[in-house]
Amino acid sequence: MFEQAFKNIDDVLWKEAGCSSELDYTEQSSWLLFLKYLDGLEQDKATEARIEGKKYTYILEKSYRWEEWAAPKDKAGKIDRNKAATGDDLREFVDRKLFPYLHGFKQKASGPNTIEYKIGEIFGEIKNKITSGYNLREIIDHVDELRFRSQTEKHELSHLYEAKIKNMGNAGRNGGEYYTPRPLIRAMIQVVNPKIGETIYDGACGSAGFLCEAFIHLHPQAKSTKDRGILQTRTFYGKEKKSLAYVIGIMNMILHGIEAPNIQHTNTLTENLADVQDKDRFDIVLANPPFGGKERPEVRLNFNIDTGETAFLFLQHFIKMLKAGGRAAIVIKNTVLSNTDIASVSVRKLLLESCNLHTILDCPGGTFLGAGVKTVVLFFEKGTRTRKTWFYQLEPGRNMGKTNPLNDADLAEFLRMQEKKDDSPKSWTVAFKDIDATSLDLSVKNPNGGEEVVHRSPEAILEEIAALDGESAEVLGRIRELL
Repeated sequence: MFEQAFKNIDDVLWKEAGCSSELDYTEQSSWLLFLKYLDGLEQDKATEARIEGKKYTYILEKSYRWEEWAAPKDKAGKIDRNKAATGDDLREFVDRKLFPYLHGFKQKASGPNTIEYKIGEIFGEIKNKITSGYNLREIIDHVDELRFRSQTEKHELSHLYEAKIKNMGNAGRNGGEYYTPRPLIRAMIQVVNPKIGETIYDGACGSAGFLCEAFIHLHPQAKSTKDRGILQTRTFYGKEKKSLAYVIGIMNMILHGIEAPNIQHTNTLTENLADVQDKDRFDIVLANPPFGGKERPEVRLNFNIDTGETAFLFLQHFIKMLKAGGRAAIVIKNTVLSNTDIASVSVRKLLLESCNLHTILDCPGGTFLGAGVKTVVLFFEKGTRTRKTWFYQLEPGRNMGKTNPLNDADLAEFLRMQEKKDDSPKSWTVAFKDIDATSLDLSVKNPNGGEEVVHRSPEAILEEIAALDGESAEVLGRIRELL
């Protein structure tokens, strides 16, 4: 339905001097998609109010609504070229009037969870990078073809937007920062098994993949208006430090059907854990915090265990943010299980003594494109200490990569066995009493012979080379068009 419109938008952005990467394409698409979505939302609410005999107060003043500045229509329902600005007039309106007006909503909003606040936050964080007003006009025309009214339309748009986020993840070395493989997320959610009425938190939410997939998981359970209201406003909570990821996360949740996402733009680690109260805690934590980052010394003062490694700081934060009896599934680099420095051992001690670390999923190399480190998923419940831990070594039987990503079938056996925690050639159980009391080493050491090295066939290697050559040829072809 809308795939061609998305392709057309990217084709125009490719020609745009101000946009040079998949990250730019997604960012610039996002603010335009958001305003088109907001226009549809306002029109729907105005129609509902009219049917009920009420008056609807629009969020945006008339001259700043999509139907006025971006896509004014003639009597036939087509864009009125006499009224629709283009060239320098359009670019100057967007840069000098529209963005400052929208950014001003942050100060006017009644609270951070309102749509007004999200508008102000988004348009204070990103800038229009489309320097040609003629390119901008062309992109707006394509965006105007998209519709957000029905569930079918939103469903397709959410899939197309997820594909853009995935391309961002494939575009650079920090792919995992924007994209966690959805099959892995779905498996984590299935193990944790959230219910309507429980709160779900991701303190490093990136593009909000965990929250969106949790919404998809819970949506069929929402049988009543009350349940749907709970899902919309009192279930999903996120925090994100980086501006672009924050904007993309907001847009991704909106496209999945959450009108005003509860995502805060903040550095989660600057919050002092000593200030966390019971009312601040959550039933479930799902997250893939950043690996390898460093935090300033004053930020580290917020934590009982001092470490410069952000992944270990986040793990402390997540444990603190869980309610008693709360459940968590967290992706983290595998060195958290074995590093021998004081901070690493102390973090493991905290985890094992305050939580039941019941499952560790060992992910194969290449699960996260460009990440460069092996990862594990920790599944735990807060409130009782660990007695034993079930390990599962995920072995898809092929090298993972861009042309061979993780899929749902790869995780089917793990999900089937995890419930009873059966032993097998790929799975085993370690009792807490058998762990070294000093190092608390939890390294993945398969007692059944370890990980089998899987060599790809020559045919598979040639197929990957051909696929990569095809991508290169397409890029070169597009460059030639510009010359």
